[in-house]
Amino acid sequence: MSEAIGWFEAVVLGLVQGLTEFLPISSSAHILIVSQLFGWQDPGAAFTAVTQIGTEAAVIVYFRRDIARIISTWARSLGRPALRASIDARMGWYVIVGTIPIAVLGVAFSHQIETAARNLWLVAGTLIGFGIVLGLADALGRHRLTLAELNAKDGIVFGLGQALALIPGVSRSGATISTGLALGYTREAAARYSFLLAIPAVLASGFYEATKIGGDSSVAWGPSLVATIIAFAVGLAVIAWLLRWVSTRTYLPFVVYRICLGVAVIVLLLLGVLSA
Repeated sequence: MSEAIGWFEAVVLGLVQGLTEFLPISSSAHILIVSQLFGWQDPGAAFTAVTQIGTEAAVIVYFRRDIARIISTWARSLGRPALRASIDARMGWYVIVGTIPIAVLGVAFSHQIETAARNLWLVAGTLIGFGIVLGLADALGRHRLTLAELNAKDGIVFGLGQALALIPGVSRSGATISTGLALGYTREAAARYSFLLAIPAVLASGFYEATKIGGDSSVAWGPSLVATIIAFAVGLAVIAWLLRWVSTRTYLPFVVYRICLGVAVIVLLLLGVLSA
């Protein structure tokens, strides 16, 4: 059982979660690395579950009008065939089918994800490897398709990309954005769909984990809630900033950062500063 986290640890990890959840640089990798560098233990399932709900709440707030329109149109389209061709009705189905891969694989490999996959050698490799994938997808993608041109096949492919984020270091947004870029979508379209697609998966995972640890006496709910509020506020700002950034710039800075961080983790592992 992990020790209850303190207030300073909560503030730091809340900032890390908020800053890295939506950037294509892997929040899980940063939580692991920062915790080890400070000499902290794993913050535990309660902290992770609650703070992830906080960052997804930021997505819901930022895209609240889009989400309300999608849910309303999708629900009405069930009884009104004329609405089924609209992008909002279709988007509702695309988010549903795109969530299936991560749900199935998450359940099937939950033990491996929570144990063997949480290895810093693997994290370093995925930071570098998927950083290169993001760079190639960004450089070679056509950047032509918008979300209005999204179809069921691409929705499933996006979902398969998101499922790769079950491996720490891959990055949920990074994998989904890379998939979208490879399919020919614009940088902004890929990022927007990445945020929308993550909502059901992250919320379901977060609430599921929270139900498992509700009676854990080691849970420091006060610091965890503070971290969640920080993650929410910072995450909201990061979403707005990233969408502005990708409307005019490339993902190259994130590619360089991922590769440099991965190399740094390998060096620190070899020096014994970090342990796998």
